[in-house]
Amino acid sequence: MTQPFAPPADDTQPVRFHDADQREADELDMTPMVDVTFLLLIFFMVTAAFSLQKSIEIPAPDPEQAEQARTIQQIEDDTDYVVVQVDQDNTIWVGESEAPSEQDLLVKLRAARFAGGGPRHGGPSKLLVLADTGCRHETVVRVLDAGNAVGFESLRLATVDEDDFW
Repeated sequence: MTQPFAPPADDTQPVRFHDADQREADELDMTPMVDVTFLLLIFFMVTAAFSLQKSIEIPAPDPEQAEQARTIQQIEDDTDYVVVQVDQDNTIWVGESEAPSEQDLLVKLRAARFAGGGPRHGGPSKLLVLADTGCRHETVVRVLDAGNAVGFESLRLATVDEDDFW
């Protein structure tokens, strides 16, 4: 016959499935992971390209000069201005010649700015941009940026309707 379950004798050791030392060895050491995280953070901070955007300073309108405001026609006739027109199809015209690319725009603006010996010798130092109300904002900003890059002292922007264009 079988014997019933007997309790263990006092001199036997109970069975242990995990040692306390083994449990500490099984835990994941986070120190190397933190080190790698900080190294990656420093790497990305050092290699990130932070570029400052250029801005064009636009002065606030003076109410006293409102009476002395000149018309677009008067400004176009002034020899101190280079006139750039942006039509409804986003075509850029510097004077009477078309500037199909940004490079052509820079070349034509530079040639117009330094015509007659440059601004110190009576050449134009101001830029007037006449933009059609239907043209893209991006095109107008590109023209203003090009004028700033060429070195015009004053940039003016006016919007015109398709009827008033040319």
